[in-house]
Amino acid sequence: MNDESRTTGKPGSVMGANTDSKIERGCKAPTFDQKTSDDETLPREERERLWRIENAEAIAEQNEYVAKHGLPFAKYRQF
Repeated sequence: MNDESRTTGKPGSVMGANTDSKIERGCKAPTFDQKTSDDETLPREERERLWRIENAEAIAEQNEYVAKHGLPFAKYRQF
């Protein structure tokens, strides 16, 4: 069998060759702004206040559990 009959398609059409050629050409990954949300522009106190409002239900449930059952592993505390 001839080696030429085994190849199909264009040279470099092997899977992954396109990515490799981009790396060889020195392409860089796109850069994105580091800020993830508008909340980062707010003062820390305001972010904390908003976090407490958003998580008020979970905080209340946790406080209720501790009031009813006590602290987990309290018998092992040494302070």
